[in-house]
Amino acid sequence: MSRPRQFDLICFDWDGTLFDSTAIIVRSIQQAVLDVGGARPSDAAAAYVIGMALVPALARAAPDVPADKYPELAARYRHHYLARQHDISLFEGVLPMLAELRARHHWLSVATGKSRRGLDEVLASRQLQGVFDGSRTADETAGKPHPRMLHELMREFGVEPQRTLMIGDTTHDLQMALNAGCASVGVSYGAHAPDDFEALRPRQVAHSVAELHRWLSDNA
Repeated sequence: MSRPRQFDLICFDWDGTLFDSTAIIVRSIQQAVLDVGGARPSDAAAAYVIGMALVPALARAAPDVPADKYPELAARYRHHYLARQHDISLFEGVLPMLAELRARHHWLSVATGKSRRGLDEVLASRQLQGVFDGSRTADETAGKPHPRMLHELMREFGVEPQRTLMIGDTTHDLQMALNAGCASVGVSYGAHAPDDFEALRPRQVAHSVAELHRWLSDNA
C-alpha cells in the first residue's frame, strides 16, 4: 500500500541543496571583495551568507567595504560566478529524487537567494524546465529568512503551512521555514555546518542526497 502523503508542497533551496555550488560561490565572493579593495572574507564568513539576497549577503561578508561600492561589488561577484558556472552540476541523485516526488504528485518548488534571471538560466542550462511547479527568488520578494517566499508559494498552490516542507542547507532556510510555520529538513553537505540546525527544529538532517531521498520516500 502507498503511504499517505504528509506534505503537498515541497520547497527546495537551490545552491548547496540541489546544486553543488558552495565552493564556487565562496571563491566568487572572496575574489569580488578583493577586487573592490576589501579584506578577503574567510571561507566560513563567505559560506555563511549563501542563501541570502545578493547585496545584503555581500555586505555582511565584507563589512569593511563602503555602501557606495556595493553595486561594483555585486557586479564583480556576478563576473566571477558566471565565469565558473559551467563547472557546477546538480548533486548526484537529485534527478531521481525529484522524479519520484513528482510521480507521487507532490507540488515541487524552489525558494532561493538567487536572482530570477540566475535561476531561470540554470534551470534552462540543465534542462530542468517543467520539473518545478513554482519558484521564488530573492530579487522578486523578501530574502531569507523572511517567510514571504514560502507564504507566496503556499498561497499560489493553496497549501497550508502544516502541509508544506522546506528543505535547505543553511540556517537561513530553516529559520524561514520556522517563521512561516512550516516543517523543514536540513542537509549537512552544503554551505552551513549542521551544528546550529537543532535550535531551528528540522524534522531531519540528511547527510547526503541519497539519505534525503530515503527520508522523503518514507516520511513526505
